[in-house]
Amino acid sequence: MIKTISKELDLTTQGPLYPPSEVMDENGNFIVIGMLNYIENGELVTRWGRAIVSANTPAPRFGDIDQYNIIERFDDSLPENIGNKILHTLPLPLPCANYPMVFAPEQYPDANSEHRPSYPFHKTPIPDYEIGQSRQLLEPVTLTQWMRAKGELKVSILPNGRSARFEFLFENLLPNSLYTIMSLRQRDLDPENPTRPWPLGIPNVFVTNNEGGAYYSVTMENPFPRHDQEKSNRIINVVVLWMSYQMSHGGAIGRFGLGGDIHAQLKFKQRVFDELETN
Repeated sequence: MIKTISKELDLTTQGPLYPPSEVMDENGNFIVIGMLNYIENGELVTRWGRAIVSANTPAPRFGDIDQYNIIERFDDSLPENIGNKILHTLPLPLPCANYPMVFAPEQYPDANSEHRPSYPFHKTPIPDYEIGQSRQLLEPVTLTQWMRAKGELKVSILPNGRSARFEFLFENLLPNSLYTIMSLRQRDLDPENPTRPWPLGIPNVFVTNNEGGAYYSVTMENPFPRHDQEKSNRIINVVVLWMSYQMSHGGAIGRFGLGGDIHAQLKFKQRVFDELETN
């Protein structure tokens, strides 16, 4: 059994496939760094890529996929018109969404009924904020700035064989900002009976320093049960989320989820924990 693995996290703007991204531009289009659904040689394929995707993209039934309405593709060498895009939250209700789950059912059972516009990240209204409380993010956040983020994760199985330690080291996140980390489990996107996404430990929050650096560590109980266990719900990925409302929500990831108030910035392109086991 592998006892320790270390991996670099991948840059993203995407949670699940719908909505296509948890970040929008000033024109109301999705900025996607993640899996793209498109037609290639007459077939629908899903591959990692980068593109501006129309908010008019149809959302299929949960568990299904359909092609994205791609406006423009881009790569690491950002053209100025793409790199200078100012990042925004998604409006509410969430466009192009099909996830049938309330993120904070005890705290905000009616969160899906709220209506709010899309806000620039630096102007997202902080609840109960008053002048003089000195919010830290005052300038627009561009895609170029967002894409500087880096992170590394080390996971170690502890001697008891049941628990695992997750240790993260970050660079160039948004400075002086609240982040959370969530675990993606194998049944979270199960079309028949999805589970609600969990925090990676409680509390699952950290605040970056002036340069956007941070360290976060947590011990999780039995995160990697054996694959052959009937009710296994293993952790298969982790997602680092910038919190636009700068709030944490205990055992919930956020109030609205999926770009409404949480915004994925780092995760893994694919499953990386399959060789780890706890008992």
